Amino acid sequence: MNKYLHVISIGLQSNLAYRVNYLTRTLFSFIPLFAMLSLWRTIYRNQPGSNSGFSQAQMMFYYLLVAVVDVLTAVNEDDWQIAADIREGNISQFLLKPMDYLRYRLCLFISGRIAFIAVAAIPLGLFILCFRQYVLAPASPVTWLVFPVSLIMTALLQFFISYAMAMLAFWLLEISTFIFILFAIEYLASGHLFPLDILPATLKHVLYLTPFPYQLYFPISIYLGRASGAEMWRGLGCQLLWVVAAYLFARWMWRCGLRKYSAFGG
Repeated sequence: MNKYLHVISIGLQSNLAYRVNYLTRTLFSFIPLFAMLSLWRTIYRNQPGSNSGFSQAQMMFYYLLVAVVDVLTAVNEDDWQIAADIREGNISQFLLKPMDYLRYRLCLFISGRIAFIAVAAIPLGLFILCFRQYVLAPASPVTWLVFPVSLIMTALLQFFISYAMAMLAFWLLEISTFIFILFAIEYLASGHLFPLDILPATLKHVLYLTPFPYQLYFPISIYLGRASGAEMWRGLGCQLLWVVAAYLFARWMWRCGLRKYSAFGG
């Protein structure tokens, strides 16, 4: 355990060296966020009432929550770094040392999130303060307990899926196309671009058979009270199953990749 805590410590020091990059990334992320908020404010001005069951305050706060969840859980460059480790042969050292590579990368992911939160917290807080009239309290007291649990599973799910995707580097020299395709699908199917309630009911139900809504939309729906009671607990169970499935798939991809890596003298 101490060795992994040491990895987190080293990762924090390394990530904080790039705090200016993190700050720049955060500030530029406000541009599309502001554009979406302005778009929906115009829509509600021309069509008062609710859209897909969202009041104006709920819709505006939805996108603010998207920004918060992204800061807390998003995978930034972990998949690129893992692929580079494989391509450049850096994983060989982990085959000789008593350190699990997945746990090592998970520790670096955690340290990266801590560093990013430390840098992004103030500018994001100021941005939300500018739209404070749309900030809503949690739908129920239970939300204070369930929402953080769902966020943790969201972060793990995103990491394990990215880790499994990066394993393609065992077979392919360049995996950037697959990473971009996955990002595009996640952006649409997880609720980044718009709440999934806007979609036809059949399509929304189909998406809930995939892990993507649990990477963003589901924890936000818990906070807003759109997933409550039995639906919330059922959703948490599904989210946990997807986390376990993604973890097992990531482990399986690693084992298959290692067999190919060893066969070629890696």
